Amino acid sequence: MTTDTTHDTDSAHGTDHAVEHGMSTRGYINIALILAAITALEVSTYYVDFGPLFLPALLIMMVVKFFMVVSYFMHLKFDNKLFSWLFYAGLFLAVGVYVAALATFHFFLR
Repeated sequence: MTTDTTHDTDSAHGTDHAVEHGMSTRGYINIALILAAITALEVSTYYVDFGPLFLPALLIMMVVKFFMVVSYFMHLKFDNKLFSWLFYAGLFLAVGVYVAALATFHFFLR
């Protein structure tokens, strides 16, 4: 029985962390800037009259932000595709339920 707690620190165990996940720090900063720009567009929908395109514009921006956050910040782009499909199925189910609920209140008839 040994109590050796030394760890192997070669390139297979952590020194190539950016290579393992496929993105550099600059890549994450770029994604964050894109998300900030989309958020600014979402906030601007309150001040600019989009008319009947208001809800579709917000839903599209929401879906784009969801895909970016899940793909890059949660590293699902680099994991097994099954995990991605589980998240995407939840997104489409949530959007479907939201649209169905709004349709029952005649939200789209304005």
